Amino acid sequence: MKIVLFVHSIVSDWNNGHAHFLRGLVAALMQRGHSVTCCEPLNNWSTKNLFATAQAAPIVEFARRFPQIDVRFYDPKESPIDQTEELTAGAHVVIVHEFNEPEIVGAVGFVRRRRQDFLLLFHDTHHRLASLPHQIVRFNLADYDGVLAFGASLAEKYREFGFRNVFIFHEAADTSTFFPREAEKEHDVVWIGNWGDEERAQQIRDYLIGAAAGLPALRFTVHGVRYPTRILKSFDRTGIRYAGWVPNFAVPEVFAKSRVTLHILRSFYCTALPGIPTIRPFEAMACGIPLITTQWRDTEHLFRAGRDYLMAATPAQMRKHIQLLTRSKRKRQDLAGHALETIRRRHHCDLRAEQLEDICQTLTRTVR
Repeated sequence: MKIVLFVHSIVSDWNNGHAHFLRGLVAALMQRGHSVTCCEPLNNWSTKNLFATAQAAPIVEFARRFPQIDVRFYDPKESPIDQTEELTAGAHVVIVHEFNEPEIVGAVGFVRRRRQDFLLLFHDTHHRLASLPHQIVRFNLADYDGVLAFGASLAEKYREFGFRNVFIFHEAADTSTFFPREAEKEHDVVWIGNWGDEERAQQIRDYLIGAAAGLPALRFTVHGVRYPTRILKSFDRTGIRYAGWVPNFAVPEVFAKSRVTLHILRSFYCTALPGIPTIRPFEAMACGIPLITTQWRDTEHLFRAGRDYLMAATPAQMRKHIQLLTRSKRKRQDLAGHALETIRRRHHCDLRAEQLEDICQTLTRTVR
């Protein structure tokens, strides 16, 4: 198949976690013999911030590490219909990611209605339908053939809004990039995650800063962007090393240098959209690093709590788990080994590429 994917950015992952899974999915689809083109707007928000943070080096490194990914740029100031007409020429399947402007979402739908020569899917890997539904309803999805939702709770939201052909399409680890590495340990605990506005502010204070304050002998490191000054001062007071942004393709090396990693869920994935852990736990488990998460409900049984990862229901339990794992190499090995087995069996990008093929075949039979 010829597949065209409209994204905010595939080149930049600066505060753009959507790029993580999409890079792996594109690579897996191409490995399976498909032609894939990724279309993104010139001077998009994520790329501009990436350049301001680190200049061009990460962009050059992206091209070196992902030479197979074909990227085409369009100008958001020019006619979206004319540009999408050209970009989708000859496509069998077009996928539009949620992190796009309404104009491009609508333009691709218009071209689909006029041409009727490709399947059109909307791909959602965010919580906006639950948290800010007015932003999603701005999208004209009337001409879309289906929705790919990254969890059952989000899929149900789309069905409640009257959408048909909604498919649960979980994110997964790009195991060509995320796999275990050996390195000397420089950190006891590492947290890789962005501030996320106020969505997990209290959890960061209680479960990360609180853990570091209660375990002063351990070395804590944080990577991420957009942290306010007051939080950076809290890091400093508690001895947390703040290391700023790290490109996602370099995360496996960071994990290799740490004994334990944390995942602090955003509040919407604990309340309105249970069962969706987002991409970081998949990547951590694929790298073979022991993982501790804040409390969430694994309603779809993606992983095995207590065996693939440890879950902390309270700040005190978080400290207890950190102490256990930093002290016991055997416990770290057991936890990481079980998690890696689960990723290799159930949650890697080649499996998702195969699932996407099945979805497209199903829709081809039903909508045409």
